[in-house]
Amino acid sequence: MSKQQMNRSLKSRHIQLMALGGTIGTGLFLGAGKAIRAAGPAILLAYLITGIVCFGIMRALGELLMANLKYRSFMEAIRDYLGNRVSFITGWAYWACWLALAMAEITAIGLYIQIWLPNVPQWVPGLITLLIFLCLNLITVNVFGEIEFWFAMIKVVAILILIAVGAFMMVIQFKSRGGYVASPANLVADHGFFATGIKGFVMSFQMVVFAFVGIEMVGVTAAEAENPRQVIPKAINGIPIRILLFYIGALAVIMCIYPWNRLSPTNSPFVLVFRDAGLRGAASVVNFVVITAAASACNSSIYTTGRMLAELTADAHRPGIRRIARLSKHQVPALAVVISSIVIGVAAILNLLMPGAVFTLVSSVATTSFLFIWAAIIGAHLRYIKQHPHDRTFKMPGAPFTDYLVLTFLAFVLVVLCLDKQTFAALIFTLIWFGLLTVASLSKREKGLVLKI
Repeated sequence: MSKQQMNRSLKSRHIQLMALGGTIGTGLFLGAGKAIRAAGPAILLAYLITGIVCFGIMRALGELLMANLKYRSFMEAIRDYLGNRVSFITGWAYWACWLALAMAEITAIGLYIQIWLPNVPQWVPGLITLLIFLCLNLITVNVFGEIEFWFAMIKVVAILILIAVGAFMMVIQFKSRGGYVASPANLVADHGFFATGIKGFVMSFQMVVFAFVGIEMVGVTAAEAENPRQVIPKAINGIPIRILLFYIGALAVIMCIYPWNRLSPTNSPFVLVFRDAGLRGAASVVNFVVITAAASACNSSIYTTGRMLAELTADAHRPGIRRIARLSKHQVPALAVVISSIVIGVAAILNLLMPGAVFTLVSSVATTSFLFIWAAIIGAHLRYIKQHPHDRTFKMPGAPFTDYLVLTFLAFVLVVLCLDKQTFAALIFTLIWFGLLTVASLSKREKGLVLKI
């Protein structure tokens, strides 16, 4: 990126809620029923294990960022410790991943709005949402931070209300419309904790891991954190615990109210709980929360793709390409944000003309790519601690042993992806995509793999 300095105005509450909200998305509010039916109560253990692994990834990321406060994002750390080519591959893959996720979210916004306004064309609400967030992202980074803070707050409040309502139902032994008495005993009432067997438990990891996609976004905010030395460690230490609390807490409450095998994999269990609690218009309330979740993801995508494109073009040989990285008078990479938003908008409109399966595959490739991006973060951390065994701050607990545990887990998830036809196809396309990026990276010269700090 250019030598201009970004405006450090993202406060601790912005960054913490940003990363928290980025991982609590529509998958929890709409897809919880499917996840529960896949593994039964054992889904809680899957979330616990994955949450611990993600905490390891975040601590490795945090140590890299604290080692050099001049880093604009974690991609610079990857470049310094794994080389220009790996950084090139990871950076462009990361940019494309967030583009695909944004396309999926603005497409989904159209579907959610149609529940209320069935006559509105599907592409219109998404495109309007994209234009609004594009304008807001061009103002200042502080505006982006405030929007994300309140969007995330809506999701967090919805989950806390669900947990509180569920706990109250259990205290009074509420009987649902289906005749089930709310009780912790429902967790193991049908076939025990591993109700669908070890296979169901193992296969659930593909859904659980993808629920945590975006947690590394904290690593993109490094250049704009108000006080990075305090803000980033605090955010990293708090986020995984809170995510586990919200995911495990919400799903545990749902399965205490209804036996796991009585939940529909196609309907939101949130609607079921709020409806049985007597909330009128429960479906509309949950739909509102889901729309804010999708809008939040779209906003985060515009922010992330803009910063990443600016960083990827900052050191280009051609002045015309370097212009993309320039900051506006508001210290925002405006041109990079606009270009990324145009790509998102065009691709989302084209999605209406494409078969649904094709777009689903693109989204699956994007989420699968995050496994390789996380692995690159761990690889950079391993190289860092090898070069700086005694000069370390904000140490990752148990490193390098914990680094290898994280890599082992990511390899395990790759094996799980091979066991399902749809995810296996996405994995193959992901490998092809990374192969193409590798060929493109051959034009990049290596300047030395390690930055001397």
